[in-house]
Amino acid sequence: MDQFDDILNQDLDPTETREWVESLNAVINHDGTERAHFLLERMVDSTRRAGGYLPFDPTTEYLNTIPPHMEARSPGDAAIEWRIRSLIRWNALATVVRANRKPGDLGGHISSFASSATLYDVGFNHFWRAPSAEHPGDLVFHQGHSAPGVYARSFLEGRLGEDQMDLFRMEVAGKGRGLSSYPHPYLMPDYWQVPTVSMGLGPIQAIYQAQFWKYLEHRGLMPKTDRKIWCFMGDGESDEPESLGAISLAGREGLDNLIFVINCNLQRLDGPVRGNGKIIQELEGVFRGAGWNAIKVVWGSYWDPLIARDTSGKLRQLMMETVDGEYQACKAFGGAYTREKFFGKYPETAALVANMSDDDIWRLNRGGHDPHKVYAAYHAAVNTKGMPTVILAKTVKGYGMGAAGESQNPAHNQKKMDADAVRAFRDRFNIPVPDDKLDEVPYYHPGKDSEEVQYMLERRRALGGSLPQRRRKADQSFKAPALEAFEQITKGTGDREISTTMALVRGMNLMLRDKELGPRLVPIVADEARTFGMEGMFRQIGIYAPFGQKYRPQDADQLLYYREDQKGQVLQEGISEAGGMSAWLAAGTSYSISNVPMLPFFIYYSMFGFQRIGDLCWAAGDMRARGFLIGGTSGRTTLNGEGLQHEDGHSHLLSGAIPNVVSYDPTFSYELAVILQDGTRRMMQEQEDVYYYITVMNENYAHPDLPKGSEEGIVKGMYLFKDGGKAKKNEPRVQLMGSGTILREVIAAAELLEKDFGVTSDIWSVPSFSEVRREGFDAERWNRLHPESPQRVPYITGLLADRQGPAIAATDYVREFADQVRAFMPDGMRYTVLGTDGFGRSDTRANLRSHFEVDRYWIAHAALAALAKDGKVNPKDVSRAIKDYKLDTDKPNPMTV
Repeated sequence: MDQFDDILNQDLDPTETREWVESLNAVINHDGTERAHFLLERMVDSTRRAGGYLPFDPTTEYLNTIPPHMEARSPGDAAIEWRIRSLIRWNALATVVRANRKPGDLGGHISSFASSATLYDVGFNHFWRAPSAEHPGDLVFHQGHSAPGVYARSFLEGRLGEDQMDLFRMEVAGKGRGLSSYPHPYLMPDYWQVPTVSMGLGPIQAIYQAQFWKYLEHRGLMPKTDRKIWCFMGDGESDEPESLGAISLAGREGLDNLIFVINCNLQRLDGPVRGNGKIIQELEGVFRGAGWNAIKVVWGSYWDPLIARDTSGKLRQLMMETVDGEYQACKAFGGAYTREKFFGKYPETAALVANMSDDDIWRLNRGGHDPHKVYAAYHAAVNTKGMPTVILAKTVKGYGMGAAGESQNPAHNQKKMDADAVRAFRDRFNIPVPDDKLDEVPYYHPGKDSEEVQYMLERRRALGGSLPQRRRKADQSFKAPALEAFEQITKGTGDREISTTMALVRGMNLMLRDKELGPRLVPIVADEARTFGMEGMFRQIGIYAPFGQKYRPQDADQLLYYREDQKGQVLQEGISEAGGMSAWLAAGTSYSISNVPMLPFFIYYSMFGFQRIGDLCWAAGDMRARGFLIGGTSGRTTLNGEGLQHEDGHSHLLSGAIPNVVSYDPTFSYELAVILQDGTRRMMQEQEDVYYYITVMNENYAHPDLPKGSEEGIVKGMYLFKDGGKAKKNEPRVQLMGSGTILREVIAAAELLEKDFGVTSDIWSVPSFSEVRREGFDAERWNRLHPESPQRVPYITGLLADRQGPAIAATDYVREFADQVRAFMPDGMRYTVLGTDGFGRSDTRANLRSHFEVDRYWIAHAALAALAKDGKVNPKDVSRAIKDYKLDTDKPNPMTV
């Protein structure tokens, strides 16, 4: 290979080479660059067909992609826009510095926005459209650490006052008026649209939002428009797997409604991103290889004359040779250092700057700080067809902060500036703040009638209004089907055995029949639809494919064949839970972002939900997403053959920690029907900002009819499944509780207790220990705060208040799941919890339930042990149960093995 490279680098006939180059230049001058590119591609193809090895180079020279003569010119007033940008920079700095002069160490970031101010300014002034009667609006994923700069713009526009700016990062004291540290729609529901500061989540969400917009257009639910998604991210953020993990999807589906703007300030949180390499070149290769249009904005206009005079090519060679760590040093140490260490490397490059002062060299700007270069890149991006675009803009972290942070490794954590640094910043950007006020670092507003403010407002009027802004509710609600519409799953199955997964799919099919609601359902799977029995949907509603189905599927002659369609309704996102969840997020927030309410169902292995994509689940809460997450093959003993990593015993603890997630673990199909109907009512009809987590199982068994009057209890999370009958005096009696498939073991345990020991049981189904817990703590808090009012009785306390005996709860989850309600058990009622603590493993369901001590025999034994402690049975009965039920008292504790 080295010998081949040497041959390629040798010019065997310079005259012939010159003739070829001259011919190519003639084509460029006469027919343009596209014709020249076509001819070169043909020649490359011919060479390869002849057996020539021509390695593909996905990167271009370390120059701007758009040459100066091809740049679109900004129609804006450059002088006014510079003044506006300077004022925003100042007020962003003031926001953070003032906050950190208060007690409490509020934190904050200055340097990220300082590096990207021009990137935002050009977008706000010329490209980003707000929702209006004329246009549905663009969507901007702001880089999380740049939030102070966005607030600063809103301050100048009059949307935020000084008092509110002083509530930055004071959301409790602000009583709803505080400014969140980062973009948080939950905390500022009329302002921010998407949360982005958990790095990597913004890029993957943006990709799937763009895909979902195409999905809505292809299905006729949203008119085709030229609206765009703009996603801002840092170059260091690109190391997160989610940042680049889905870019091939965007290229493969030609998402030309998507634009990434990567702020390449060459620094991550603690140092260089690629000190020994070139992050812009690396990212260009990655994105171009994935089918993206890559636009590099490396050098500002001050470099153009130098590059034009570089007839030797040494400057371009030097630009390619220099690594990012050296570029950072040049910006940190100034013009004299740059002259010596950079330009001084070659005589030709030293000569290029011989007539420039050190200050002139220091002012050579990076492309991301040049509004003309940025405008040209944005203009090219919005006019690109058939592929997504990434803009790689080179900037300086901490731009304008001077010695306090400009191009310094600690710049990211800079939140305080001394008087000299503040003065230098003021002078650099010509902010009219007098010396005697500098210690206050005051906000500066030129007045609502000033030229700058009027210009800003006029530009935003031309683009539809202010941004960011968020829609709280869609204009249209959709009525949930009545519970009667779910009759197929509220009625018992008789002798037929089905799983709750099958009941779920039947319920979804019933909802799909609803003329109004049906088209709004979005079934989403991560490549295991057949596992969940959803293959019938393939033919019924089709799998979404943006270009349709270009092949005859292998199973075309079968009833349930694999059908892809441009108007398909199922989103099949491949083997990617993060992708499926991001698609679910796009659908679940469509009511707000696109004014098109949708009801997504994302069905996945429960173990790979809140555990694997927990950060996206929290983002869903922040975004006020609506929809159903379905944890399939749930439970630590129910998915019996898969082993440790697949068996979920804790997802309900994770889901219950998110305040606006409503979680259920139903046992029977009728419970599932009630939950689906009520959830649809809350989310689609009442437009509540909640989403549902429902676990379903793959174990088949018979299901009874919906018990009369149980609907309210199912929704609240607990109801009496079977009454043991009128209590007799001194009769041994227990309260048995359970959820999911283990409720069936509870029911069987009650039969054992009655048959073998004469113990009567009341059986309680608890579809949601999590909801029961929330209601209990809500009542407890209300009682503390209203000591002289009639005290509320927690729901579970009221249900059990008149019942006798100890309570035993068993589930297919860790003990802590059912233990959540211990605080609300009636006084004097002993409470024993059984669960599946420990690592999962592969075996039969019976063996696993015995191992984790949650089967009918262990439940019956626990009930007898509790009764013995209460003096209701003899301890010898407990020993007899151990012997008769063959319980191994010497086996290791499953919690520790």
